[in-house]
Amino acid sequence: MSKVLVLNASPRRDGNSSTMAHAAAEGVRAAGHEVGFVHLADHVQGLLRDCRTCRSRDDGTCTIGDGYESLLRKRLIPADGLIIATPLYWYGMSGALKTFFDRLFCYTSGSAPDSDTIVGGLTGKRVALLIACEESYRGATIGLVTQFQELTRYLHQELVGVAVGIGNSRGEVRSDPGNPLGHATDLGRRLFEARVTDYRIDTQRSNRVWDSPAMP
Repeated sequence: MSKVLVLNASPRRDGNSSTMAHAAAEGVRAAGHEVGFVHLADHVQGLLRDCRTCRSRDDGTCTIGDGYESLLRKRLIPADGLIIATPLYWYGMSGALKTFFDRLFCYTSGSAPDSDTIVGGLTGKRVALLIACEESYRGATIGLVTQFQELTRYLHQELVGVAVGIGNSRGEVRSDPGNPLGHATDLGRRLFEARVTDYRIDTQRSNRVWDSPAMP
């Protein structure tokens, strides 16, 4: 049994992002894995500042007085998989989620105590992205999806898939004929089983993608 953290990066607890996040959590449970659910706004309030002034304590710990470090150490690092749900804000992630990633800099730059442990715990995770947005225009989410492709690649994580739900009013993604809730549930269910490949010119591989016999 693996551990999965589902992160709702919307300030709303009952909005479309949360609705998709809960659907993904159902899929994780259906696959027999342990799942934890977090509202990011409960843990992250402070923006990234200058670490040369923030880490003014004798032990070098961060002086931003919120729950970010506890979330990172106690919930995110122990997880084997991460499912992130965010509304589309100005064709990107929510401000709280951007702050969440910004503040990783303290650890990836080695300025925080025990940075090696944190960085080591960030890598190797399976990740799924859920996006709630009003526009059905495919280009609206391209920038955010591309950012997550690069984020996960940089952190040596695997981006398993992306589900996009179209809606504006709270819970309206349930009416999306594209069935984003079903897609989110499926992503949660297959988080540790979905095939993820990122070939290079020197990657050793066979001429088959799947184990089933090739069609004649």
